[in-house]
Amino acid sequence: MIAIHSLLTETELADEFVAAFRARRFAEKFFYWFPLSVRAWLALCSDGAYRNYVRSRSLIAQSADELARFIKPGPLEVLSLGSGQGDKDLLVMNALQAHGVRVSYVPVDTSQALLELACQGAIGAGLPALGIKADFTRPDHLAAVAPDPETPPRLVLLLGNTLGAFDPLAAAGQLRSLLRPHDVLVVDGEIYAAQHTVAGYDNPLNRRFAWAPLLAVGITEADGELVFQDGVDARLPGLHPLAKHFRATRDVRASLGGESLGLAAGERLEMNHSYKYAADTFLRILADAGLLVRWRGTSEDGRFLMVLAGAA
Repeated sequence: MIAIHSLLTETELADEFVAAFRARRFAEKFFYWFPLSVRAWLALCSDGAYRNYVRSRSLIAQSADELARFIKPGPLEVLSLGSGQGDKDLLVMNALQAHGVRVSYVPVDTSQALLELACQGAIGAGLPALGIKADFTRPDHLAAVAPDPETPPRLVLLLGNTLGAFDPLAAAGQLRSLLRPHDVLVVDGEIYAAQHTVAGYDNPLNRRFAWAPLLAVGITEADGELVFQDGVDARLPGLHPLAKHFRATRDVRASLGGESLGLAAGERLEMNHSYKYAADTFLRILADAGLLVRWRGTSEDGRFLMVLAGAA
């Protein structure tokens, strides 16, 4: 049996989606909400052409045993924020078990479908699992996953450049609030590489994923175009948001549950972004949030950086 505790209902998500469409801005969570989006995401991850997923997963696979050595044997709660389907989490937890750690798994995501997959994977490996359907960018949901003083030590995971899907400066501070002195965090980030970074996203496979929430409400490629934009965040040198938007080339109507939502020709619908970093900028963001790096690893091509950190 899959156990999922819901802090975020499907009705709330539907209301938020309608409000987001009217505000002309889609948050990250809507790209994993529709079944069509989940299907496109899993297809994206299963194809080796999506190099960013391959880099992140390979870095976890090669580092899991080394990371596990930092954890003392005994009970441990693994809290995975933005867990997705949990396949990378499972690599870490298998290594922890091999080192005598008794793992309980708590994946957190806004996607019911991906939470089910994450819990299924853990249960199949013999691990107790409780999924939490939540948006950890909301203060009330963040408070709900904060540790109690008496609970076992905790390993917090934020993998797959998920920090970059939000405002990394604010999100790093939120991560720090989840750590007690004996808790640790594993977080990774994608290293910026100019046109190579853009090419990793502006390609047919990733466009299929980006189109999925639009197609789910009846907006097609005949209605407009997707535009990817490489930018600079002036708050810190070496901080690069890669954004995208949909631009309607004709008047279109989206339909969700019988509700009709309009978009006029020439209007833009801002979509989710993904921050990339210079390596020293990524480390500075963590340090400024009060996180002390205890270990760091880099993918073979130098395009992903992962750290294990604790409270400074």
